[in-house]
Amino acid sequence: MQSFIFDAHLDLSMNALEWNRDLTRPLQAIRDREKGLTDKPDRGHGTVSLPEMRKGRVGICVATQIARYVAPDNPLPGWHSQEQAWAQTQGQLAWYQAMEARGEMKQITNAAALTAHLQLWENAADTSSLPIGFILSLEGADSFFELDCVEKAYAAGLRAVGPAHYGPGVYAYGTDASGGLGTKGRALLKEMERLDIILDATHLCDESFFEAMDHFSGPVWASHHNSRALVPHNRQFSDEQFSLLIARGAVIGTAFDAWMLTSGWQKGVSRPKEMGVSLEKVVDQMDHICQLAGNSRHAAIGSDLDGAFGTEQSPHDLESIAGLQKIPDILRRRGYKEEDIENITHKNWVRFLLEAWA
Repeated sequence: MQSFIFDAHLDLSMNALEWNRDLTRPLQAIRDREKGLTDKPDRGHGTVSLPEMRKGRVGICVATQIARYVAPDNPLPGWHSQEQAWAQTQGQLAWYQAMEARGEMKQITNAAALTAHLQLWENAADTSSLPIGFILSLEGADSFFELDCVEKAYAAGLRAVGPAHYGPGVYAYGTDASGGLGTKGRALLKEMERLDIILDATHLCDESFFEAMDHFSGPVWASHHNSRALVPHNRQFSDEQFSLLIARGAVIGTAFDAWMLTSGWQKGVSRPKEMGVSLEKVVDQMDHICQLAGNSRHAAIGSDLDGAFGTEQSPHDLESIAGLQKIPDILRRRGYKEEDIENITHKNWVRFLLEAWA
C-alpha cells in the first residue's frame, strides 16, 4: 500500500501559464511536446503532472500563485507594476478554477473540506481519477497592490501567504536580499492575522524573518525550507530559526531542489548523480528537523519539484513526483516508526491545518 502524500509546495499554475504545460496530460506527453525548446532550463525534464501526482498518491498539495513586482533597478524577472502582478495571479486563480470545474482538482479552504477530501482518498479503491486537493498559497505578496486585495484573495480561497520571494519585495525582503518588514509589511501581517491566513516564513531573509516572528501571532509554517547547518546559504534557515518555528508549532517542508541539498552546486553545470544528490539527502534534511524538535511532528514534504527545475536539478533517484513514494522506505531503513513516517508524509500538515482552521 502506497503512503498518502501531502506536498506543501507546488507551483502548478505558474507551470500551466508561464511554461504553457497542460498538467492534465501524462508526464511523458508534456516532455515530448517540449523537445527542442530552450526558453526554460527544465524543458523536456519536468517531473510534475496531475496524473503523475495520482500515480504517486500525492492527493493534497499547497498550490501557489506567484508574481513578482520588480522596480526599474531590480535585475530579477518580474512585472513592472503591482497591478500587473495582481492580474497575473488572477489568471493563475482562473486556471485553478478551471481545473476544479473539470474535476481535476478540488480547492480546500476549511477543516470540513480537508477531512472530507482525506476520506475520499482513503476510501477509494482506485485513485487514478480522483481530484487533487489543493490549498491556495501566495508566494511573495507583491501582487497585493492595495491592502484590500488580501480580503479579496481570502474570499477566493487564499489560505497562506509568504510575504517575500527572491530579492527586495514590497512587504518584506527575501532570498539574497537584506532588510526588515517596515510599515507595509507589518500592516500586511496584521491583515493576515485578522483573516487567520497562515504566514509562510519560507524565503524571508533573516531580518524580515525575526521581525515577522515578533509581529505575527497567527499560524506559521515554512512550506519548503532546508537547513543552513547542512548546506550553508541565506536561502536556508539556521537552527535558531528552525527552533523558533518549532516552538511556534510550525511544520517545515523539505525542498528537493538539488542546490539546496548539497554544497558547491553550480546551476546549469552540476549534475545530481555526480554531486551525490539523492533522496537520502532529502531525508537528511527531514531528520535534522526531527532531531532539533526531538520528535517527528514538525518535518514534512514541500518538494517544490516544479519550481523552474526538473530532473536536471532533482535527486538523481527521483524520476517524477511519483518518486516521493520512496521516502517512507528510506525513513524505515533509518529506524523511523510507521507513526513517524505518516507524520512526515502527510499527518503533520493535516494536523497543522485542522488546528489552524478549528
